[in-house]
Amino acid sequence: MIWIHLPMVIWGALVEYMHWICPLTPLENYFRQKARTGVYEGDFIEHYIIPLIYPENLTPQFQVVFGSLVVVLNLVVYGFFWYHIRRKK
Repeated sequence: MIWIHLPMVIWGALVEYMHWICPLTPLENYFRQKARTGVYEGDFIEHYIIPLIYPENLTPQFQVVFGSLVVVLNLVVYGFFWYHIRRKK
């Protein structure tokens, strides 16, 4: 499972840290335009997720800190499991 999840975590972190737009956002806006529901500016996370889970005055610096905490937490959890799997052998 790690070999599926780890590349996804790396991709998500790169998209956020590098301020890339997820390739699915233009695709979603294309279909929204075809359905005449209106497109939105920015990316999916900025449009849907940030208003739900982040405070209104969240700075980009705090976003980097929170993103880094998620990456570190993932590394700790995977390290824990990796250590116990290797120890059982």
